Parts: sequence; C-alpha cells; structure tokens
Amino acid sequence: MARRGVRRVRTAVVIAVLFALLAGSGYVGWIAVKRSEPVALPDPTGNFQVGRRTFEWTDTTRKDPYGDGQRKLSVWVWHPVAKDVTGRKVQYAPGLWSDLHLKAPASVFQGPFDTLQDPAFDRVAVAPGRFPVVVLMPGLGLSAPMYASLAEDIASHGYLVAGVTPTYSADLTVLDGQKVEAKEDAQPKDLDEQGDLLVNTWAADARFAGSMVAKQLPNSAEPSVGTAYVGHSFGGAAALEACRTTERCAAAVNLDGSPYGEAVSKGVHAPILLLGADDSCITGVCGPDARGDDGRDRALSLLKASTGTSWCATVPGTRHYNFTDYGAYYLALPLRKYLPLGSAGPRHALRVQNGYISTFLANAIYSAPAPGAPACSS
Repeated sequence: MARRGVRRVRTAVVIAVLFALLAGSGYVGWIAVKRSEPVALPDPTGNFQVGRRTFEWTDTTRKDPYGDGQRKLSVWVWHPVAKDVTGRKVQYAPGLWSDLHLKAPASVFQGPFDTLQDPAFDRVAVAPGRFPVVVLMPGLGLSAPMYASLAEDIASHGYLVAGVTPTYSADLTVLDGQKVEAKEDAQPKDLDEQGDLLVNTWAADARFAGSMVAKQLPNSAEPSVGTAYVGHSFGGAAALEACRTTERCAAAVNLDGSPYGEAVSKGVHAPILLLGADDSCITGVCGPDARGDDGRDRALSLLKASTGTSWCATVPGTRHYNFTDYGAYYLALPLRKYLPLGSAGPRHALRVQNGYISTFLANAIYSAPAPGAPACSS
C-alpha cells in the first residue's frame, strides 16, 4: 500500500550515509541548484481550465470511529473553468499542508513545494454548465492534495472532482487550522485483518463528499447522471466499495489497489476500470515484475461478481507511486531509488494513466466511443 513507500524513504541512516558520501563530490551543491529551478505540474489535457477550492465538511449523521464527535473531513474540489478566465494561481500545498513534503534528510533530494507551479486557479467561478461529480480517494497514509495532477486532468474534461483526505488515516490532514496526524487504528498495519472494516469508513467518506459537492456547487449534474469514484491504492478499494453502495454510481476506477470489503464477493454493478503497475496483480493478471500474487484472488472475485463493463490494464514501466504527484516532483538520486517509481518517464506515466481515466469516464457516463478498450480476463 501507499504508506510503504513513505516508510522506505524514512530510512534515515541510509539516506544520511549517502548524503555524507555525496556531499564530498559536490553533488549536493548541484542538487541545490536544480531544486531552485521551478517545476510545473503537467498541463491538463481537457477543453477547460481548472479551478480549486478547499472545504471542511462535517457529516452530522456519523460519529467518527477514530476520534471524538462527528466525522469531519478536508475536501479539495477541482472544477472546470471557462477558457477566457484569468486569475491568481493556487499554491500547490499552502500553509500547514506544506508538511506533506518529505522531512530531512530525505527532503534535500526533493524539490520544494513553493517552486512547484500549479496551473489551477484559486477560487474562480465554475464554468457554465452542468458537470458530473467524481470523488477522488488517496492511498493509505497519503492526502488528496498529492493527486493534483490527476484531479486537474479529470476536471479539465468537465467534471467536479472532490478529493477527500480520510481523517486519521492520512499522515497529514489540516482541519480548523491545525494539523491532524494519523492514528494507529485508522492506519492499520495488517489490512488483511482490518481492511474490510476500514474500507467501510472510507466508502462512507466518499459517498458523503459526493453528496456535499452536489448540494453546494450549483453546477453539479442532475442526480440521475450518478457519481463516479476514483481511488489509488486503498483509496481504489474505497472507490469500488463506495460505488457498490451508491444507488446511482456512474463508474469506479481503482488505481493499483487491492480490493477490500463486500465489493470483493458481491461485485460492482457499474462500469469499473482496474489500472495496475508492472509489479501488481490488481487487474486479475499479474504484471511482468510481480513477485507474488497479492490481491489477485480478490481482483478475480470482484471481476467475476461484477455485472457492469470492466476494463483492465497495466501501465508499462510503473510502480505504486507513479499514480501520484511524485511523478511530477523534482526528485534526485538517491531518493528516487527509495520511492516506488518505475522505469517509465514519470510524466509519461501520468499521461497514460490520465488518458485511460478520461476515456473510461467519457464512455461510462456519456457512452462516448472507446475503440480498443482493454477487456479484463477472469
């Protein structure tokens, strides 16, 4: 799962030793120069510009299973913006969200967020029209802002994208102007034992966020269009389970995540896309670099029980973090070696991923043609 990559780069002794060795060669000085150069997120590929707003929403119908009081969530919304609109661009990770950056000593090898240029506009008007809602769920330990490249590309194709950071399951959430860190019971080490329970909370988070977007943004499509769910890693499992339990689910996308919950045995009745990395088995067929078959049986069970259209594909040359914004950050060696990023050009991998998703959503929601759609084996 996603948090494994974070733990690997926190191997402070290894990084510190490498840092000491490289400092003598002048490599660190060269990195300092490279880190100062601006880096931009990929430009969205759709016909709209993109805007971003941030919200804090409380689900008054649920008690937080991991904290006191009702369940409260940070939700970032990316939305279509008309082509002629101008305005101030957003900060990629403003304020306390900047702590999403890796900590020292690994941070020396990652570009700073304040020079990361984000093409989204800050709090501008939503483009005229009606747009379907897409809920985006992160990997376990990660936060929704770390998927801006994906969210902005989806929004540019005419969707309202609600990125949810599941409170206490993410390493960092910001609520009420304060940092909220993970709790052990909300970020379990053994998902085989606790994943089915946790996925129900995440699926409820996703359904709640989708309903709030539809209520608070007047440009959301009619309810009959349905809500789509997209997730990475454990967020992919949550997307499938949220879709299964949503009366009008339009589609679900699972990015390199083993499925959990009743979706595994009961299936999903809306169209689904399973997109995996080279070392993954989440499509029901293990990729060329898989060292085991983790998740394969659950994926096959999901596919067998599902009744909607199913697409499955492996993105060549990818690993688990190629589906996140780590594919857009400046990352120097040796840090890149410690992150689960594949041999494919990181930005190329993001383009391939986004191309699959935009084509799939257009087909599932608007019945747009999809020649050569990748069928699943089951």
